[in-house]
Amino acid sequence: MIQVDLKGQNAVVTGATRGIGFGIAKALSAAGAAVACIGTNAEKLSKSVDEINAAGGSAKAYICDVSKSDQVEAVSKQILEDFGGKVDILVNNAGITKDTLVRVMTDEQWDDVIAVNLRGPFLMTRAFVSAMRKKKYGRIINISSISGLIGNRGQANYSASKAGVIGFTRTVSKELANRNITVNSIAPGFIETDMTAVLDPVIVTEMKNRIPVGRFGSPDDIANAVLYFASPDSSFVTGQVIAIDGGMIM
Repeated sequence: MIQVDLKGQNAVVTGATRGIGFGIAKALSAAGAAVACIGTNAEKLSKSVDEINAAGGSAKAYICDVSKSDQVEAVSKQILEDFGGKVDILVNNAGITKDTLVRVMTDEQWDDVIAVNLRGPFLMTRAFVSAMRKKKYGRIINISSISGLIGNRGQANYSASKAGVIGFTRTVSKELANRNITVNSIAPGFIETDMTAVLDPVIVTEMKNRIPVGRFGSPDDIANAVLYFASPDSSFVTGQVIAIDGGMIM
């Protein structure tokens, strides 16, 4: 893990229950930030927060469906109240998949994925950006996907949502740059998480053969990039998208 000092800073991470989001929350906490962890599964979220706190970090759990405007409004007010009115870092990581070919994709499958993966970052950013503007400081990191860069068969909804995150990132970065608020995006490739752990071994081998470094990434690989984008040292980097994929889409 790279060394970044985030002491005195407050961070919000959506989708912090497991996988990449949990890895990001742990890394931010280990760097000294107080972390508001957002998820929809109360039991799993509580366990994740307990683990962070047991390791000497500072984290609180907040239940919220990021696709619901009223829930985002309520949870953002509560977080700002709990964290002294200051949020320095926002990581929009929450995401879902409902994969199928476009010819049989239902309206619900399309709408649900777009709602969480694209509407969610919009609602969360809107909820916290005023506090960042007031402090004239902020770091917003949006988690996209290589599927948003190159597309993926059976993921028209997911790829569209993640491509939208990239467009959202680049636009909002221009709107906020004059307030010392940077907005960047990370596009992970295949990462070792609960989702990839259940894949057929034959498929795993096939996927790894497509990755030049010959392996899946880890949540730490994504967390390291988040730490850089979250740090004061990245002040001249905004509107950027970095693919962390082991060279898969070079």
